[in-house]
Amino acid sequence: MTDASALGWWGVPLAILGGAIRVGTPLLWVSLGETVTEKAGRINLGLEGTLLMGAMTAFAVSLATGSPWLGCLAAAGVGVLLGMLHGALCSLNRVNDTAMGIALMLAGSGLAFWLGKPLIQPSAPGLPAIALGGWSDVAAVKASLAINPLFILGLVLAFATHWALGRTRFGLRLRVVGDSENAARAFGLSPTAYRIAATAFGGACAGVGGASLSLVYPGAWSEALSSGQGVMAVALVIFARWDPRRCILAGLLFGGASAISPALQALGYSQGYYLLAALPYALTLAVLIGLGKPGPSHGAPGELSLNR
Repeated sequence: MTDASALGWWGVPLAILGGAIRVGTPLLWVSLGETVTEKAGRINLGLEGTLLMGAMTAFAVSLATGSPWLGCLAAAGVGVLLGMLHGALCSLNRVNDTAMGIALMLAGSGLAFWLGKPLIQPSAPGLPAIALGGWSDVAAVKASLAINPLFILGLVLAFATHWALGRTRFGLRLRVVGDSENAARAFGLSPTAYRIAATAFGGACAGVGGASLSLVYPGAWSEALSSGQGVMAVALVIFARWDPRRCILAGLLFGGASAISPALQALGYSQGYYLLAALPYALTLAVLIGLGKPGPSHGAPGELSLNR
């Protein structure tokens, strides 16, 4: 009998909690970055490509240097470059945010797959987990409470981002740019500069989210690594009502939805496995359908295309 089976049904919420943190960490990072991007009045649908480029870069640098933290830093750097590219191109006349985001998603994904071909077999050093389950002798408990360090950093970043958007001069000016471009220009602000900075920050966060995938869970590089989490994070931002603190709960909710099916399968209940595996995507679809209601979205920046 396995440890998971020995715990019985008590193992289900424990496994869901552990899965929520593992799967929710990249969602948390990507959604935090996209929140800042959308606060500036721009939406970036290319985060899936940035996420994969970050995952590939982090894995490659960790493999080459033996330092997973250096891999995370490199992933953030690649994300900054892709974010700045998106921001600069979208600042040109007659360039659509949505179309450019899709183009960046396809380009980033294709480039990551091409450059990452030699990385499919090797094993790179991963980020060390924070062991909170040392008090238990049950392996399943220890595994569930082995916390991703990027999750802790994501929690800190969520509250820091909330504070920065509401209490700093840069954050307040960024929100003015996102709510009214005309008002921002009247105050002498450059919407283009603020939006490029916001998309660069969003790209950096997406890159770190990718590093979480390749260096923590599942902890390897493959072409099927993301499963659409970059796109899912855009819906998660809307679900969180553009509040960085709510991104924590939203990320855990979507991550927990992804963990239900594996948790039940570990106990031997495989009936409806594929239906439950589709739950996070059903949640994403429900959020997007909710956007179809007429009228402005509550909490959405005024310049965001959702309100037009």
